[in-house]
Amino acid sequence: IRAEADRKYVVPSAPGKRDSKDTKVRDMLYACYALAEAGKNFDKELKQIKARYEEIIKGLDLKADLLDKEFETVKAQFAAKAGKDYAASRGEYLNGIIMANYLGYEFVDAADVIFFDENGAFDAEKTHKVLSKKLDAMENAVVPGFYGSNPDGSIRTFSRGGSDITGSIVAKACRASIYENW
Repeated sequence: IRAEADRKYVVPSAPGKRDSKDTKVRDMLYACYALAEAGKNFDKELKQIKARYEEIIKGLDLKADLLDKEFETVKAQFAAKAGKDYAASRGEYLNGIIMANYLGYEFVDAADVIFFDENGAFDAEKTHKVLSKKLDAMENAVVPGFYGSNPDGSIRTFSRGGSDITGSIVAKACRASIYENW
């Protein structure tokens, strides 16, 4: 990212598999939320997800407690049955916080700048207006991929591969001449 000064905005996905026998974080979040939705205890599964992020945080030599408050919120939202889209989006959201801290960039919650309409369709016009204005005021930013918000403020996700979609939305909003997708 830092190899090119023109790389100003980053759209991370959720952490994937570390090896062929591993589980993607998003799949871990879905499984954890399914337990919460069924009214079962999900503490063990949430701790495993947190451990994955702590491994990343430690590897990047960031503050060990970087996501403690975020995981308290996730636990409360899971218990309140915030929805599968909320659960799935936390992979990108949490990874975005880590990436922003690592790079020293501002963090922009995608729920504040990516919008869906009352029918669940992507609201390109509103998103472009809000996101362009937000990014114009920032030198560098990390915007998590894969999700945005409904008119009621609840989280809505794109289909799998949604971080790529978010990347193209961000590229348009900042009038990028090149959009790199790694």
